[in-house]
Amino acid sequence: MGAEDEYEGGPDQLAEKMADLDDTLAESRAAALRASLDDFELDEEDAALLAGVVQGEDGIEYLPALPVVAIVGRPNVGKSALVNRILGRREAVVEDTPGVTRDRVTYKAEWMDRRFSLVDTGGWEPDARGIDRSVAAQAEIAIDLADVVLFVVDAMVGATSTDEHVVRLLRRSGKPVFLVANKIDDARQEPEAAALWNLGLGEPHPVSAIHGRGVADLLDDVMKVLPEVSAVAGHEIGGPRRVAILGRPNVGKSSLLNKAAGQERVVVNDLAGTTRDPVDEIVEVGGKLWRFVDTAGIRRRVHLQQGADFYASLRTSAALEKSEVAVVVLDVSQSISVQDLNIIDLVLESGRALVLAFNKWDLLNTPELENADRRRYLEREIEQDLAHVSWAPRVNISARTGRHLEKLVPALETALASWDQRIPTGKFNAFLSELVAEHPHPLRGGKQPRILFGTQAATRPPTFVLFTTGFLDPGYRRFIQRRLREIYGFEGSPIVLNMRIRERRQR
Repeated sequence: MGAEDEYEGGPDQLAEKMADLDDTLAESRAAALRASLDDFELDEEDAALLAGVVQGEDGIEYLPALPVVAIVGRPNVGKSALVNRILGRREAVVEDTPGVTRDRVTYKAEWMDRRFSLVDTGGWEPDARGIDRSVAAQAEIAIDLADVVLFVVDAMVGATSTDEHVVRLLRRSGKPVFLVANKIDDARQEPEAAALWNLGLGEPHPVSAIHGRGVADLLDDVMKVLPEVSAVAGHEIGGPRRVAILGRPNVGKSSLLNKAAGQERVVVNDLAGTTRDPVDEIVEVGGKLWRFVDTAGIRRRVHLQQGADFYASLRTSAALEKSEVAVVVLDVSQSISVQDLNIIDLVLESGRALVLAFNKWDLLNTPELENADRRRYLEREIEQDLAHVSWAPRVNISARTGRHLEKLVPALETALASWDQRIPTGKFNAFLSELVAEHPHPLRGGKQPRILFGTQAATRPPTFVLFTTGFLDPGYRRFIQRRLREIYGFEGSPIVLNMRIRERRQR
C-alpha cells in the first residue's frame, strides 16, 4: 500500500469543478482567507511573502531576487565564525572535508534594514596535488554566483600561496571584493592587517569574527556597493533558454552536444580537476536557438580521490546553477545505475526542469546487445527506479545518428513552460478547498490540521506556501502535489510545497 493510498477516495469531480470555476468569485474567497490570517501569529517573512501577493491576470508577483554576498577563503581563517557573526546566531555552516557536504550553503541575512543572501562556501582541502584545481573550482563558482565577495584571510598567518591564487581569480571577475583581515582582536594587532595591502585588493578590513570587532564597519561598507536587486540570483528572461546536458561518462552526452551543434568538438573532458571552462554553446535544434551548458568532468565516484570527486560535484552544480532545464542522458544498453539516480537527484535538489533522454535507442533492436530482452527489462527499471520522476518527459534518441533529436525540443518546451507556470491565488485556494473537502487530512493525535491559506510564492520552480494550523503528513503533501499535476500539468518541473505552521493570536 503506497504512502498516499490512505488519502485516496472514490472518483471525484475536482478537474470539472476547477474548469468551471468563476475567477472573480475565487479571488474574493481568497481575499477573505487572506484577511483571516490576521488572527494568527505572523512573522516578518510571512508579511513579506503576503505583500508580494498581487491579484491580476498573471496571478501573484514574486519578490525580486535578494542580492548575494559570498564568503570565500581557506579553511581555518574564520569563515564560519564570520557567517555566524553576520547572522547573529550560531549555525552549522559546512564540513571542512571536501565532498562530505554540499559546497555552498545559503542563509538569509539582514543589516540596517537591508535583506540579502549570505553564501558560505566550504573550506578548501590543502592537498598539494589538487589544491590548484579544487581552489579554482570552488572560488570561481562562488564568485560567479555573487554580487559582492568577502575574501577572508587569517591576518595572523598572512597571505599564503593559496590566497594569492584566489586573488588572481577575484581580479578577473570584476566583482566588488572586500579583503577581510580576520583574527585582529585588538588595536595592537592592526599592523598585521596592513601587511595584506600587498595582495593588491585594496584596503584590508581588520575584524575579529569571534568577538565582533570591526564587523559592523565592514557591513556598512558592503551595503554601499550591494545592489538592491541581485544581478546573478535572478533568472534571465528572454534570449536562448539554457540547457544542461548531464550524464555519466560514455552515455553519449558528448555525441548529443556535437550532433546538436552540427560539428565535432571536444565537449567532455574526462580528466578530473581540469580548470573549469564551461562551453556555453548556442545551437539550433528544431528551428529554435538554445544555449547548451557544458557539464564536462562528471565522472564515476569509484576509484577517484576525494578531491577529484568533490571537483566533479562542483562542476555539476555549477552547470545546473547556470541552466534552466537539465537533460539527463541515460544509456539504454546498460542498466540504470546508482550514479544515474544520483545525477537525477542533483537536478531535483537544484530545482531545475527535467527531461530524460534515453540514448542509443537504435541498439535495442540490434544483435549488439547481449540480452535480447533488454527493452522489457528497461521498462521495468523505469517503472521501479524512476517512479519519483514519472512526471519528467521521456525522449528516445540516438545521439550518434541524430535520430529523433528533434523530439527533444517539444520536451524542453513543455518542461520550461511548466517551470514558468503560475496559478493565481484565487484558483489555488479554490483547489485546496475542494481537495480538502473531498479528501480531508486524517486525524493525528485527536487533532486535524487545517490549511488556512495558500499562495504560489515563486516560479522556476513553482513554489507553493501553505499556512496551516498543524503539521501536514509527508504523504498528504505528496498527495497535494500529485493532484496539482493532474489538474494543472507541471510536466517536466519539480513542485516545491512548503508549510508555515501558525498559531492563533492570544487575545
